[in-house]
Amino acid sequence: MKPIDEQHIAEPGLVVLDITGGDEDTVRAVMTALEERWATSGIVPMRRDPGEPGVRARSYADVLRPGREAP
Repeated sequence: MKPIDEQHIAEPGLVVLDITGGDEDTVRAVMTALEERWATSGIVPMRRDPGEPGVRARSYADVLRPGREAP
């Protein structure tokens, strides 16, 4: 993944989350739960790194803004 720089988190409340899980369903469930709590970049593409266990995703969130309503 690309390095995180100051532009990614230039304001208070902005965070970058690197999520690693055993499978895509687990990582998708985490991103969905975060989306319900905070304003996030949503369900982002996941990737597998050759030779590394698990699935990875990078999500961006604003912890000062509420997320979407749970269905």
